[in-house]
Amino acid sequence: MRMIVNSITYKPQRASHYCLWKRLVGAIMSAPIASMGRCDVMRLMMNDLFDVSGKVALVTGGSRGIGEMIAEGFVANGVKTYISSRKAEACDATATRLSEQGECISIPADLSGSKGISVLVDEIKSREDQLDVLVNNAGATWGAEIEEFPETAWDKVMDINVKSPFFLTQALLGLLEKSACPEDPARIIMIGSVDGLNVNRLPTFSYGPSKAAVHHLTRTLASHLADRNINVNAIAPGPFPSKMMAHTLGTMGEQIRQGVPLKRIGKSEDMAGTAIYLASKASSYVTAAVIPVDGGLIGAAGTL
Repeated sequence: MRMIVNSITYKPQRASHYCLWKRLVGAIMSAPIASMGRCDVMRLMMNDLFDVSGKVALVTGGSRGIGEMIAEGFVANGVKTYISSRKAEACDATATRLSEQGECISIPADLSGSKGISVLVDEIKSREDQLDVLVNNAGATWGAEIEEFPETAWDKVMDINVKSPFFLTQALLGLLEKSACPEDPARIIMIGSVDGLNVNRLPTFSYGPSKAAVHHLTRTLASHLADRNINVNAIAPGPFPSKMMAHTLGTMGEQIRQGVPLKRIGKSEDMAGTAIYLASKASSYVTAAVIPVDGGLIGAAGTL
C-alpha cells in the first residue's frame, strides 16, 4: 500500500490509514496525473494494485506446504505475517527461516478444537488491534478403504477442515472489521482443493466432501460479510509439493504430472502469487470466488 505524490512517498502502516490517505490523494493527484504520460500513470496504478506491504496477516497451517508457500510470499512482500500450526517446533523453525526476508511470528496452536482456537485468537488480539488478511489453511486428510474408514477419522477431517475455519473466522471478525474499508476490504482466504471440485479416486472419503464444504462456506461467508467490507475467496490447489501430497506424488508423480494440462506440479510462486492477488487492492471487487490453481486440471483437462 504505497501512494506517491510527486516525489513524496507515504507508506501507511494500516489498511485503515491507507483508505483515508487514498481519499486525500485522489484530490491532490488529479492535476499531476493530467500531465503524466499514460505509461507512467499505468505503472503507478499497477504498483499500487498489487502492493501488500504494511498489511498484517494470519496464515493457519503456515509451517509447511501450501501455508508456508503463502506465508513466504507475504513476508517477502512486506506483510507482517503470523503463522500457526499444531507442532511448535516446526512452526518456530519456519518463522525463523521466513524472518530472514521480513517479519514472521510463530504462534503454535492446535486448531482442531475450541481451546486451541481461543489460544490463537487471544494471542493475536494481545499483539494486534486489527487484522487485514486471514488465511484459513490448516487442514487434515485420512485414507482407508471404505469398509475400514473410522468415524473418528471422518470427524477429525470435518472438524479441522470445515468447523475450525468457521469458528476462527467468527472469533477474528472484530479485528478484520477494524481494517476494512470499501477501497481496500479486509480479506479472508479459504484454502479448498480441486478434490472439492472433482472426484478423487483415492480412498480419502471425507477429504473431498470437506473441501466442497469449504468452497460453499466461502460463498456463504462472502454473502454475509460483504456489507462489512470483508471479501471472502477460496483457492482450490491442485497437485503441489507438500507433506499431505508427498506419498501420492512419490508413487504416482509422473502419472499426475501427465494428467495436468500444463504438464507440471505447482510451484511455490504459483500459490504465493494467487494469495498476494487476493490480499491486494487488485482483487477488491472479487468476493465469493473459488479459484483453481491447478495447471488446468479442472477446467482444461480433456475428456476424450
